[in-house]
Amino acid sequence: MLLTIKETAKKLNLTEHTIRFYTDKGLVPSVQRGANNQRLFDQESLNWLQGSHYLRQTGMSIADVKNYVDLCLKGNQTVPERYQLIKEQQVKAKQQLKEDQEKLAFLEGKAKLYENILDEPNKDILNPGTWQSKKQDSKIS
Repeated sequence: MLLTIKETAKKLNLTEHTIRFYTDKGLVPSVQRGANNQRLFDQESLNWLQGSHYLRQTGMSIADVKNYVDLCLKGNQTVPERYQLIKEQQVKAKQQLKEDQEKLAFLEGKAKLYENILDEPNKDILNPGTWQSKKQDSKIS
């Protein structure tokens, strides 16, 4: 069964624009063309789209995804190169995950502070307008 861009977008939860972009960049080598040059997608095309999208979500560049697709098309002899690309991206994704976990921990701490303030509204220590000046009076001699 062949799907149109609209059907494919709905099935994969991607935008039609994203699908056109990926196909135009050569990331979906099995895409077929119908009447009026309409893109049509079979299961293999869906697999390429999904794989390319996942790689992009890890931060892999379009050029590197295209290189990966090209290597896949060349067959088994490129497995070591593909493995290396995936391992390199895995390291980057782990670093991004670590950074995202640190950001989440920051937000969780802020949320906890605000929960405490909601319990005691007069304790808004996060509002600079409520800070007391701690300057010492200085005497002019």
